[in-house]
Amino acid sequence: METIAQHQEQLQYAEVYISDMLALKNLFLQEQNVSKENSDFGIPFLLTKKKNKILSFASLVISEKGEIAFKIYAQKEITESEKRNFYAKAENYFKRNTTPNFRNPKQLESSIKSMMSWLDF
Repeated sequence: METIAQHQEQLQYAEVYISDMLALKNLFLQEQNVSKENSDFGIPFLLTKKKNKILSFASLVISEKGEIAFKIYAQKEITESEKRNFYAKAENYFKRNTTPNFRNPKQLESSIKSMMSWLDF
């Protein structure tokens, strides 16, 4: 019996930079099926890439309870296994980070408002 080797591209994990924002905004709009970003976009902090194409990102948001949480936004082509791995990476990053946006809900809320204003250029 012959075995066919399949080469699967490895996901790359990276922190979010300002240069990523337009691609993240477009992914968010497509994923949410909306024409304009909203506060659910949050503050992106971690992303995944395959061959320089952004497939998903994690974003800090304020939960319905007023607490800091994060959401994952992903393109349809990312597998469930890749989503789970990314969620675990984002969760670990989220727990380790001690900067104000990760620990102070009022600071995060202010940062999200600033981000929305900036993205609305």
